[in-house]
Amino acid sequence: MEGDPHHSGCSGSSTGPILPEWAPEGGGEGFYSEVRPGTEADSAPHRPRKRRTELSMDDYEKGVLSGDRTILARAITLVESNLAVHQEKAAELLRRVQPKSGNCIRVGITGVPGAGKSTLIEAIGTKLCREGHKVAVMAIDPSSTRSGGSVLGDKTRMEELSREPNAFIRPSPSGGALGGVARKSRETLVLCEAAGFDVALIETVGVGQSEVTVRSMVDFFLLVLISGAGDELQGIKKGVIELADLIAINKADGDNVLRARAAMTDMNQVLHYLQPATEGWASRAVTVSAETRDGLDELWKTILEYEKNTRKSGVWDNRRRNQDVEWMHSMINEALRNLFYRDPVIQTLLTRLEGEVAAGRLPPAAATLELLSQFTSRR
Repeated sequence: MEGDPHHSGCSGSSTGPILPEWAPEGGGEGFYSEVRPGTEADSAPHRPRKRRTELSMDDYEKGVLSGDRTILARAITLVESNLAVHQEKAAELLRRVQPKSGNCIRVGITGVPGAGKSTLIEAIGTKLCREGHKVAVMAIDPSSTRSGGSVLGDKTRMEELSREPNAFIRPSPSGGALGGVARKSRETLVLCEAAGFDVALIETVGVGQSEVTVRSMVDFFLLVLISGAGDELQGIKKGVIELADLIAINKADGDNVLRARAAMTDMNQVLHYLQPATEGWASRAVTVSAETRDGLDELWKTILEYEKNTRKSGVWDNRRRNQDVEWMHSMINEALRNLFYRDPVIQTLLTRLEGEVAAGRLPPAAATLELLSQFTSRR
């Protein structure tokens, strides 16, 4: 790079090379910064960035109910915010639009890593959009417990579906919530339904307790497995299989078709001995290929058959009612947690007690009782 006028930080100076701020400490000569020729726009007088217009509650309500994608995205950002002022606005917005929600089939999708969940979701979503459905995809990504960041890669992987005008993809970080499920997933679901989406596909991260949490907010639960990778049950707990209304053996194409069919037969035998996930519905296994789209029609017909049967029996409506009650309790738990940890007296006491517990001078149970006693005595 030496002698190149378009590079800096490599030819060096009397004190050594000048590295860009993002280079790791001790990065050495493998890092450089590059100066490229500017454009005419770059040389124009600087214009301050235009601030985004603040929306009123009527703007949010009208935009969501009319299906405006931009306002819907901003409304979801509002409900995901931890700021108290935003939470108050979000609660009011949800109160306004909830009567228009509920006209949607909610499908939860989980599976082992590498089973092709995102590819299958894209295939199903694209098929439904082209048949006239409006499809909302909620891709729940795991957040880092250290930084709070997440990869949010599902939207970039679903390139074909993202081009469909009737599709709306919302990748959401889990925010460290139990099992990797986004803390505000239910609120996001209500907003999407109020915006006119009649199918919601909710993908879990496929680990831990997330499947149980997603099961508590959807109508139909789909488990995606693959064959040809050793034990098909490896990495899948019996409890997860018991949650499934349908098991899809994915990647049933090419040389893998026979193995996929054998895995389907094995899973149907397993399901025969398990208690059904939904009252009055016999869970089953099918084969599908997200790559060739074979089996997608049967998969969707099964979901529609499930909806028809459970609506007729009353199980569908009863599950929705129970889920709303669970939602209320989860919101109470969250509100109490926030009230506790935001208390300035608790924050000060917590710092001291953490040190004593870490040093072994105080048992965790005693510290907990002291914190709760201090909190409740001032209420």
